[in-house]
This record gives sequence, C-alpha cells and structure tokens, in this order.
Amino acid sequence: MGVEAYNYSTVIMFYLFIITSFIVPHAKGENYIVGDSYGWIDFVDFNNWCDGKEFHVGDVLVYESCMKDSYMKRFTSGNDSIILEKGGAWFICGVDDHCENGQKLHINVTP
Repeated sequence: MGVEAYNYSTVIMFYLFIITSFIVPHAKGENYIVGDSYGWIDFVDFNNWCDGKEFHVGDVLVYESCMKDSYMKRFTSGNDSIILEKGGAWFICGVDDHCENGQKLHINVTP
C-alpha cells in the first residue's frame, strides 16, 4: 500500500506541475511590439499585423517609435507600453495624415 500511495501522489504532483506550467506564463501577460520589425510607422497594415495574434487581458502593447495622439490619452515618449485591460481598443496615429494612410489598428482582447 505504501508504494501505491507514493505512485499516486507522484502522478498528482506531475499533473499539477504540468497544469501550472501552462497557466503561470500567461497570467502575467505577453509583450507585443507593435508592427514587429517595422515599428509604429505609417503605410504598415496594422490590422494584418494583428492577424494570428490572440490578445489577452494583461498583455502589453509596446510602441518602440510613437508620436501619437489618442482620443483617451496621448503617448509621446517614443517608448510607450500599454497594458490591455479590456477589449475593443482602437489605436491611431494623430500625426498629419498617418491614420488615413493606415497607421491604426483595432484589437480584440479575450479574458
């Protein structure tokens, strides 16, 4: 009986370790560099950049080059990070006609 109890607790600990290893990395969120190697510039299809990415609450959008006005807040440091707290967010560039030339993106954030 002692061996069976040991094996059972070992199996339980193994499964708890596996489950925890999948949950913990996602709990703190991931950083996404907006535009990847192109950065935050006009004439980049940012909606295409969003394709294939799944954003979650707690994820962070990192702007490595940012000269932007936003309806809710202005970011001008050129090295901005935004924590995603809810979905349906739009991000646009307010410089000249950058927004009209495609420097905008809309993301959906899943819990």
